Amino acid sequence: MKITNAEFIISAVGPAQYPDDGLPEIGLAGRSNVGKSSLINRMIMRKNLARTSSQPGKTQQLNYYRINEDIYFVDVPGYGYARVSKQQRAAWGRMIEAYFQDRDTLRLVLLVIDLRHPPTADDCTMYDWLTHYGVPVCVVATKADKISKNHWQKHIKQVRSTLGLRPDIPCVLFSAETGQGREELWDMIVKHTRLDENNEIDEEPDGNA
Repeated sequence: MKITNAEFIISAVGPAQYPDDGLPEIGLAGRSNVGKSSLINRMIMRKNLARTSSQPGKTQQLNYYRINEDIYFVDVPGYGYARVSKQQRAAWGRMIEAYFQDRDTLRLVLLVIDLRHPPTADDCTMYDWLTHYGVPVCVVATKADKISKNHWQKHIKQVRSTLGLRPDIPCVLFSAETGQGREELWDMIVKHTRLDENNEIDEEPDGNA
């Protein structure tokens, strides 16, 4: 899919603020600071549309990014950040669960995992929750550039084993630095959103990248 336009739309805290244009949505879930914003930026070939932060727990709303007037990427609050209060974590949890369960336009959730380490207990809980409720999910094992290619399969096997991934659940090796896995992930998104499969994926960054 050629990226012709990408823009931040809204930081939403509830259904009343969600876009009502009916476009399909791709949710991004993962622990705080796992690299969801960097993944979004690489997918759309922009450097700074999705703001990255060295401060875990900064994302506290559902951040909507509209791509080509066709779909939304929706970055949800990261989990597993201990310095966030229990009350705040509970509020985020209720918001995220309601979004994943009730949002009719949600087509796929990208569960972003750090390939360098075994999935955390929170990662496993999120995966189990999504599959229990029948939410389509694709695991994205990011930061692949931080590991030797010779060890990729060992780490992918560890991710699949720790999460208990079913054979039909895809796991995409990804790097926001090199673009590894970008084509494969766009193919997955096209499949779930029924966008025009004949469109070409734009591999060249534009002037803003």
